[in-house]
Amino acid sequence: MSSRTTQREYTIKEAAALTGLPASTLRYYESIGVIAPISRGASSRHRVYDETDLDQVMWVACLAATGMSVSDMKKYVANGQIGPSAAREQIELLEERRSRLAVEAEQLVLRQRYVALKIDYWHAVAAGDDARAELLSGEARVLADELRRA
Repeated sequence: MSSRTTQREYTIKEAAALTGLPASTLRYYESIGVIAPISRGASSRHRVYDETDLDQVMWVACLAATGMSVSDMKKYVANGQIGPSAAREQIELLEERRSRLAVEAEQLVLRQRYVALKIDYWHAVAAGDDARAELLSGEARVLADELRRA
């Protein structure tokens, strides 16, 4: 008995659906070297993705979801092929991304606070509580200034 398994092959449309990346993005990533060249069908010459290709595309999609730039993704992929000697640069790329995400998270918290203040403001307006509305309006102005600086 053979323990040989057959890998499933996927069209670009199926790969796009499975990874959440549009087919145009898959083609673009391949053309600029973010993902390795995808093999082509013998007769159709259409891209044929295998499980290994999908795995690579999935982790590239995860990097893209973090907001990593295409050039940084390209470096990350190239470094991954180099191996352990590129570990330091991989760590630097990821630490930079983590720092930027932390800043984005802080900005998101500020925006959420601003929206919550405005909701409270309009509740006060609806209730006819002019003193509270005025207080909340002042707090919102301070927070808006903070948002502009961020």
